[in-house]
Amino acid sequence: MTTHHFIAASEAFLTVEEPLEEVLRERVRHYGEQGKAIDFWLVKRPAFLEAPELEPIASAIPRPAAAVVSTDEKFITFLKLRLEFVATGRFEAPSASIPDALAGAA
Repeated sequence: MTTHHFIAASEAFLTVEEPLEEVLRERVRHYGEQGKAIDFWLVKRPAFLEAPELEPIASAIPRPAAAVVSTDEKFITFLKLRLEFVATGRFEAPSASIPDALAGAA
């Protein structure tokens, strides 16, 4: 199992109201310069928020939701400080309740 860290908020907040695309594009450029593999993903309507263990966090996030998921805790901390009005958390996947960390809900 891998530990995944995330920020989550309403899809409109992350994809329209905030300049998240610019932040992610810059991060991709930086990783390319460093020869580092991408370890973050934007997930619209993340299925992992339906996991029972994330219910306390998920219940506070307006739907439809979106999330940035990463294996890099420092990057998620940076996004939390940059975006402010987001929920944060972490989970282990794959697991019985979260078989795919990057799956979107139907």
